Amino acid sequence: MMSSDDQTGRRAPLLTPLILWFLLAMILANIAGSMTQVLMPIYLTELGASIEQVGLVFTLTSVVILALQIFGGWVSDSIGRLRAIAIGSLGGVLGFVAMLVAPSWPWMLLALSINQVPYALVGPSFGAFIAENSAEANRGRVYGLTDMLYQVVGIIGPPLGGWVAGTYGFRTMLLVATAFYTAAAVLRIWMARTMRPTGERANRPLTWTTFRESAALIGSLLFGGGIVTWIFVTDGVRDVAFRLSGELQPLYLEQIGGLTLTQIGLLSSFFSAAMMVTPLLSGRLADRYGERVPISGGFLVIFMALVVFLVAEDYPAFILTWVLFGAGVGLLSPAYQSLISKVVPAHSLGLFNGLFQSSLGFLSLPAPWLGALLWERYNPRLPFLITAIVALVTVVPTWFKFRLSDPKPGSATPSPESSEDAA
Repeated sequence: MMSSDDQTGRRAPLLTPLILWFLLAMILANIAGSMTQVLMPIYLTELGASIEQVGLVFTLTSVVILALQIFGGWVSDSIGRLRAIAIGSLGGVLGFVAMLVAPSWPWMLLALSINQVPYALVGPSFGAFIAENSAEANRGRVYGLTDMLYQVVGIIGPPLGGWVAGTYGFRTMLLVATAFYTAAAVLRIWMARTMRPTGERANRPLTWTTFRESAALIGSLLFGGGIVTWIFVTDGVRDVAFRLSGELQPLYLEQIGGLTLTQIGLLSSFFSAAMMVTPLLSGRLADRYGERVPISGGFLVIFMALVVFLVAEDYPAFILTWVLFGAGVGLLSPAYQSLISKVVPAHSLGLFNGLFQSSLGFLSLPAPWLGALLWERYNPRLPFLITAIVALVTVVPTWFKFRLSDPKPGSATPSPESSEDAA
């Protein structure tokens, strides 16, 4: 994949050495996260939690991530993306060690809360870092290519976690995950100390005044009735519906589908393999026809995946479900990131991403717990049915409201070939 010509007439790559180092650290860290995430609901039940308590754990940890991501986005805007990520990684190491030694599910709740620190600082910085080191004309393809490469996380992490947990136990799996994350933290600290992206702006003071200014700007965009408003509306409704069922999927696969831990981990590999195919398509569609095309298409594919999931009775059907999930998410992710980078000023991207990734989190906070109640009191399939309906309905506003008319003011960003490794 190439971008514009450089002065020597050669085509410069979309991904510079700086972005590739950045991706390597992200991949190592998220292999650790994906090893634990898909199996954590099952591990919580082994630590004594009921289905309802599992839902409560994820609801309470969502409170932590909501507050921290908004703060983390502001920190990222102020001190720079690489520095914020390095600081967050130190908290991540502490969180993984806490998960490793947690003796019961209430202690695991505390450990999972500590482990939200890196997500709060790294999550808002990821999309902003890519936006600051890419040209707007090919930003969709840059996001698509980074998303494609990032899927090695899902190919390696969940099956590795499932195999280690199934063969040697959950504690050993957490130990291996801790080692992966520690390696990523060391790399991120090295990058923060030795590299400075040319697209990085001057630091801003971490003061109440700068936070209030950024928050006021985001608020005006949020309530202005334009694309940003509809991003929040659709993402909030979607997040509530998806969180009704998301954390319950491993339990459904184990208890209703009869799958083993290894099979559950392997499903995520099918998801990631499928997701490696569609991000580049999503980026090309976004750059050529606008972001609404891959976003609407992604929701349709996710709806199809949930329909297959609800009628699946054997492992091949669940594999097809996860392939469709991967294709759908692969369409959504680059297009959403590209759209946000074009409608939000660059100096507030971190704060916006923190708020966006919280997905109107106050509304979705009780969703995992409510999903667990629907499971236990009515039918295990009901949370997934609601999610499917919302995925289909969301196609309408994304198609009609996600149309860009004017470029974002002051959105100029350096082309990828202008960013250099400053080590």
